[in-house]
Amino acid sequence: MAAVVRESGAFGGLLYVLPSDGDALRLVLVAGVPEEIAAPWRRIALTDPMPVADAVRERRMVWIGGQEEMARQYPRPALVLPYEFALAAAPVASDTALRGGLVLLWPGGRPGRLDRGEREAIESGCRRLGGLLQRAADRGDPVVPADRPRMLPPTAGRSLSLNEAAVVSAFVDRLPGGSCALDTNGRIVFITPAATGLLGRDAASLLGTLPWESLPWMDVPQVEDRYRAALVSRRPQTFTVLRPPDVWLSFELYPDPSGISVRIRRSDPAEEAPAAPSVPAAGPSRATLLYHLMHLAATLTEAVGVQDVVEQAADQLLPALGAQAMVLMSSEDGRLRILGHRGYPTELTDRFDGIPLNSDVPGSEVLTTGVPSFFPTFADLRRAYPSTVHEDGMASWAVLPLIASGRPIGSLLLAYGHRRVFPPGERAVLTSMAGLVGQALDRARLYDAKDHLAHRLQSALLPHTLPRIPGLRIAARYLPAARGLGIGGDFYDLIRLDAHTAGAAIGDVQGHNVDAAALMGQVRTAVHAHATVGASPADVLARTNRLLTDLDPGLFTSCVYVHLDLAGRRACVATAGHPPPLLRHADGRTELLRVPPGLLLGIEPDTAYPALEIPLPHGSVLALYTDGLVEAPGVDPDDATAALAGLLEHADPADLDTMADTLIRHAPTPGDDIALLLISPGD
Repeated sequence: MAAVVRESGAFGGLLYVLPSDGDALRLVLVAGVPEEIAAPWRRIALTDPMPVADAVRERRMVWIGGQEEMARQYPRPALVLPYEFALAAAPVASDTALRGGLVLLWPGGRPGRLDRGEREAIESGCRRLGGLLQRAADRGDPVVPADRPRMLPPTAGRSLSLNEAAVVSAFVDRLPGGSCALDTNGRIVFITPAATGLLGRDAASLLGTLPWESLPWMDVPQVEDRYRAALVSRRPQTFTVLRPPDVWLSFELYPDPSGISVRIRRSDPAEEAPAAPSVPAAGPSRATLLYHLMHLAATLTEAVGVQDVVEQAADQLLPALGAQAMVLMSSEDGRLRILGHRGYPTELTDRFDGIPLNSDVPGSEVLTTGVPSFFPTFADLRRAYPSTVHEDGMASWAVLPLIASGRPIGSLLLAYGHRRVFPPGERAVLTSMAGLVGQALDRARLYDAKDHLAHRLQSALLPHTLPRIPGLRIAARYLPAARGLGIGGDFYDLIRLDAHTAGAAIGDVQGHNVDAAALMGQVRTAVHAHATVGASPADVLARTNRLLTDLDPGLFTSCVYVHLDLAGRRACVATAGHPPPLLRHADGRTELLRVPPGLLLGIEPDTAYPALEIPLPHGSVLALYTDGLVEAPGVDPDDATAALAGLLEHADPADLDTMADTLIRHAPTPGDDIALLLISPGD
């Protein structure tokens, strides 16, 4: 990791691992940035709108050249890190599997594109990392940390002799004002006597501390924000702050890979834009809490289901608040329901799932009253709930109401491994964060209800089973889009016509909503009806087209219809604006069928649809599919179709189910629905 950061010219990076049985990337290694900045992105789902998720999912390098480009393409990280820096994200793969993703960071103001050497360094580094992760997996070694990612130490500066150190110290002391040095985590590692005089504290009480924690008047968002800006952009930053009662101090920050040098001097407030005075605060700094609050808000706006809310809340809240465990609860028919948890064993949470709401349990009471509860010690918890048994090993607890539309819809339990005092300011922040979770949960429950209804509609419109036809082997797959309602207009069908003939259809209605699904049902019914009365493929499409133009649904449909002559081992194919089928011959050679294209259904009422006759001998496989199987951002459709043909060529034609699974598994993570129908003449 250190080598790829150095060779690419980046100042830092984050390495993610994709577990073999997971759908989310896990952060395992951080270089060049503090853990606190990386904490909100410890876990990134493959469907998240984040550069590394796109890079891994689409198996391509993602480059973000600056703040404006980040805001345009990825607003969530741009909102939380509004600084000038460049970023590259690339997939990490071994020879056999996708292993994770790599993010590299450059200072702001660098050239707009990666040069050839930088790109080669990244690609070579990803290959080396992929090989290391592959060997670790082969040995059975764990690659995902149990608690937090490993932090690579910064590159050490040049060591000074005693004489050089004395000269440097004298040089610094002669400069006007005071000076100090911060490490990459923001802690004071060096300070001059002049600086301690300006700050009003002795060196012993400042060394090793964060300025905004040891100096309460520096706990204002602007101070820590400028520190973050210097660290992320690698550019100098300045700010002015009031040291009570009336001393204005100006700070100049100069960053490099080993930390930040700071100059401090008295300032005229009329010449600077001062930071507002602050009052002492306990717990995380105000800027840190605002940082995580913004990230939580941005993340939860994109949560689309209850489990998504659970995962996002756990990913953000636990590292932000220093908590070790979380439980998200709601009510159902007068009983407590556990929606999700993190940090607790399932067997423990299962014991509380389904208990009556009037039980002597904190989460139950908060859910019914909407009033938060805070327990700094188990003795406090025991006084409020005498029957409680201390079985989770935690030291402090907060139980917060999840409020939506002015009423409690659930409760959130946060548990801490070390004692927490919960001062008033922190209680307010915790309650605010729980409010964001409550609003997201309310939206997610509505989404899940709509999604369930939509899937019931889709399953009712698609064939439950395909008919068994002697002399024909088939395999079918349907995969809904990863985003939206998860339903759409893709369909397939197999139609028994008589003892020796059958019809097969596959199509795609424009859109991914209930209207598309409803029209899909009408198209499938029309194709089925026209086929069963003996119409030719050209007539099946022409008659269905006239029906759609009469209905004028405002949506267009692509479709392929195939008439199968099982006795003559031949097929007749007609297409309406649909991706052409692939034919795998018995010898393995695979070709794209050049069927004369016809217009999409529903555009012009009097459209002719030419047909193509092809032999379909024993051992051949005809593959009908929708465009979701081959389309991906940044990928040429012809190249994607050729890759699909290659997979078909090397698959075993004797096992159509395995062949179908292989084709689906290598499809891009669907932004579109995928339907697949494999047909092979049998004995």
